[in-house]
Amino acid sequence: MCTSIFQIGQKDGTHVLARTMDWPRLGAKPVAVPRHFHWQSVFDNHEFISRYAVLGSGGQHDHEIDISDGVNEYGLAVQKLTFTNGSELTVEPTDDKVHLAPFELSYYLLSTFKSVAEIIDHIEQIELMADKYSLKKYGHSELHFAASDPTGRIVVIEPVTHPIEVIDNPLGVVTNSNHFQRQLDRLGDYVEFTDDFNNHTVPLNTARVTTGNASGKMTPPGSYTPGSRFIRAAYLKERIDLPDDEAGAVDNCWHLLDSVNVPKSSEHQPTYSVYRAAVCCESRTLYYQTYSEKQIIKIKLTDEMITAESPRFFEIDDRINFTEIK
Repeated sequence: MCTSIFQIGQKDGTHVLARTMDWPRLGAKPVAVPRHFHWQSVFDNHEFISRYAVLGSGGQHDHEIDISDGVNEYGLAVQKLTFTNGSELTVEPTDDKVHLAPFELSYYLLSTFKSVAEIIDHIEQIELMADKYSLKKYGHSELHFAASDPTGRIVVIEPVTHPIEVIDNPLGVVTNSNHFQRQLDRLGDYVEFTDDFNNHTVPLNTARVTTGNASGKMTPPGSYTPGSRFIRAAYLKERIDLPDDEAGAVDNCWHLLDSVNVPKSSEHQPTYSVYRAAVCCESRTLYYQTYSEKQIIKIKLTDEMITAESPRFFEIDDRINFTEIK
């Protein structure tokens, strides 16, 4: 389970893409991966050389860096989220295509493309592979993805068709359920969409896609199911005061994510919100906070990180600390 939120600074024009990571344990931590990093897909050991540097949340395994969410040197932001019963993976690889394990797509997009438009232009070249013929078994990996960039365009990338489907998402909210349009239809019971939204003509950088009229509408549910989190996050996103700048956008994201942040409850569910993170497309900054740590960590993708010889891994202390005032 995960929830993604998008916010736009109304005065400085910054774009912030944030998320909770709901998982049984903390694994992904801040990492900066430079240009020209060599990595191999676990599907077939094919070697890739990254074009662009990436800052995000992730870790290293096998011969690759696994990125859950991040931003690259051109301001492209990508997240991967679990996807309930949604993925249609490719079994038989097609010649002259890029073959990836599903969890590798987020880093591949970040390290290969400059913008959402470039992703759309090249998405037909990519196949997310089932593990029938893979060199390493990874199961039926159920994932979908959110992406945004400094133009303000935000999309959902869903491996439900061949080629992979890319859906414009001016609402700026994603959770884990499949059938994105079905989620939007259900959301209509709680909000009133604008005509532009209903007609698929929302201009870029439109902060709200509902009218604010809640007369006769239902009250958002309070559970942590993907559908309930989607409705609650979208409902509150459409009502929260619009931020002025990057700091305000991050602050908004954290307050919105509070409504869907899953507490640790090991007797009742295996996952909880092990961290939350956000990236700003313009400043190439990562904001990161673990479950127990109450301070938000801020890391900026610097020129030194971009041209470094090897990845940099940032150590994180997931413990609660208090500021004592005497």
